[in-house]
Amino acid sequence: MALFPTAKSDPELAPFRAGLLFAFFNALTWQIAIGTPLVLFAERLGASSFQVGLVYSFVFLLTPIQVVATALLPLYGFKRVTLGGWALRSFFLAVPLWLTMLAPDVGRPWMVSTLIWSVFFFCFFRSVGAAAMTTWLIGLIPPPVRGRYFSSEQFISGIGGVATLIACAALFALLPIYVALLVQYAIALVGSTLSYYALKRLPDIARPPPLSLLAVARATPGIVFAPSEFRTFLWLSVCYAVVTTPIPPFAAYFLKVGSQLSAGQIMVFEIFRYCGVIAGAWLLRRRIDAAGARPFFLLSLGLGAMVAVVWWLYLRDVVGGFAIMGGVYFVIGLGAVCWNIANLHYLPRLVPETGDRALFISIHGAATACIGGCAPILWGLFLKSTGPDGASGIDGGVFQWFFATGLVSFCILSVLVAKLREDTSTPVDPIIIGNAVLNPFRAASYLVNLIDAKSIVREVVPQRKDRP
Repeated sequence: MALFPTAKSDPELAPFRAGLLFAFFNALTWQIAIGTPLVLFAERLGASSFQVGLVYSFVFLLTPIQVVATALLPLYGFKRVTLGGWALRSFFLAVPLWLTMLAPDVGRPWMVSTLIWSVFFFCFFRSVGAAAMTTWLIGLIPPPVRGRYFSSEQFISGIGGVATLIACAALFALLPIYVALLVQYAIALVGSTLSYYALKRLPDIARPPPLSLLAVARATPGIVFAPSEFRTFLWLSVCYAVVTTPIPPFAAYFLKVGSQLSAGQIMVFEIFRYCGVIAGAWLLRRRIDAAGARPFFLLSLGLGAMVAVVWWLYLRDVVGGFAIMGGVYFVIGLGAVCWNIANLHYLPRLVPETGDRALFISIHGAATACIGGCAPILWGLFLKSTGPDGASGIDGGVFQWFFATGLVSFCILSVLVAKLREDTSTPVDPIIIGNAVLNPFRAASYLVNLIDAKSIVREVVPQRKDRP
């Protein structure tokens, strides 16, 4: 079967081949620009754990920018806003590319600050583009092939992501670190450029009827805070995001500065993590409909507790070795995909099958993204330490408490999740936002496209009827 649809292999999906090409090329960009290579680059320049947590969190914390960017849609339309955001973010990939050319033996504070600001603006304009993209695709792709499109998108994006990780690991292993980073950011820039031109080939759509900003503002507090099964699950999901989001960046940072592993070895561990995601998705897809979501929520939390225990033992020099750490990364990926796929199946049981369903799901995705993104910043404040030579690092004792706290959190969440009610005998309709639950940024971007930012002016400032 062809990786990308053609008129012969899949005539229904072939007209949207450019969107799938975008998914592949975009994976080349974000895996480097906001993934583990970014963490390793920041560490090389001398960033502290707080700065690493900050730069890793930008992609989560800047999600609300999508709400502001919604005001651009009536003026420019979905396609132009998306292309504008993706084009502008590409310019900021040139900043880390330039920093790699300086190749300092010892990074300077201004270099770290420059890298942080470049990532900030990269994520800022990424959010601007994301404000339009999801609704554009949903309005463009016919319902009969929409599910197949989003599934293909995730599959192709995963292939692009794994290929990028393998390439990064090889580059780190074969080349000096700054040369490897130079090639990687060149790949990211090329990927961003090609993804832009892939999107440009797709036609635009008319803007759908909006939902007023005040209407969303009025409805949201009740959804988030009023007693309901949805509220319970929403805050359980937020707690899970808070516990799990900081693990990848700080694990990579500690392995580099604490365990003195090479960047290539750390990237191999990232490949193990993605293998866990792929293996988990393959195993769960045929079992979750019959077993229900709750067993896989509990499995995810159990795997998270296992990761916390092994990391705690690793920090105390009880266990170690390449095989152990590779297994831990595999389990991290397996646990994440168990939660995400179970989430995809459980959430439709909690939300009404009405026009408000999109609002419920979008709030769920946006809340987990934004609040979960705060956790790396806060933990970074506690974890940072400075060595005798002035080099930044992670306090090993506090890092042990990080995983001890995670273990306790996973245990408490397991008790609470076990109380969730689920009737697997009743089928549910699929979520209408494609794979929004698996992608909180897609959920957030769908939310803001329900909003007409200009409507707040019309509702707050009454219009005089006698005005000429």
